[in-house]
Amino acid sequence: MRVLFLGDIVGRLARQRVVEQMADWRRDWRLDFVIVNGENAAGGFGITAAIADELFAVGVDVITTGNHAWDQKEILSHIDQEPRLLRPANYPDSAPGRGYGIYDAPRGKKVLVMNLMGRVFMNPLDDPFAVADKILKRHVLSSQLAFSFIDFHGEATSEKMAMGQFADGRASCVVGTHSHIPTADAQILPKGTAYQTDAGMCGDYDSVIGMEKEEPLRRFTRHIPGGRFSPALGEPTICGVLVESDNSGRAVRIDPIRIGGRLHEQRPAL
Repeated sequence: MRVLFLGDIVGRLARQRVVEQMADWRRDWRLDFVIVNGENAAGGFGITAAIADELFAVGVDVITTGNHAWDQKEILSHIDQEPRLLRPANYPDSAPGRGYGIYDAPRGKKVLVMNLMGRVFMNPLDDPFAVADKILKRHVLSSQLAFSFIDFHGEATSEKMAMGQFADGRASCVVGTHSHIPTADAQILPKGTAYQTDAGMCGDYDSVIGMEKEEPLRRFTRHIPGGRFSPALGEPTICGVLVESDNSGRAVRIDPIRIGGRLHEQRPAL
């Protein structure tokens, strides 16, 4: 099975690029399933129902989020009605929505997508390792469950790497999000799990993690806010990973993706 994951979509221009190119990527890379992190898709903060629907309409199968999941208040009611839109599974059970799902894929196969959020340097939630363990024990890779994916939304690289090792052999792929910077450690772990500490963002890299530079610089240098953060408006770079699994659900390849914008381009070597 061949699965594409795109890191945090930041703002309108990156979202438009994903919408415009998704059909081509699905065709050219012969994708079976597409997951994107959309928690910054609405002006850099959260996601709306309309944006989620726009992404689903062009071929995105599941949208994950993170600590900005609730920035757009309308999503509090919409997420309960849309099983393809996830929030971290280690939020309290009383939170709206769901943290994972089992989804249909081609040839009668199923895909598990799990969204988790780290606790180091983040708002403390329930233990992501205990939550992941419970879900992975309940849903084991098999001829039917052909792919199992974890978006681990966290600040600390150590916590992300620990989750990769924790899930090695039980998930097809563990990829980090949240830092908006693509890491150079794409690999297949010893027991067959594809891993990258952070997928990077889909956004303008002539920025401060996707935001126009002036306000972040003002706050870092003067410690005085002068206005709102707003997404940078230069050409976005699309960042993510393409992962392929064998019949056991274990990964056999992971290709980092960087397309357009300022970063050195890298496309899947298919």
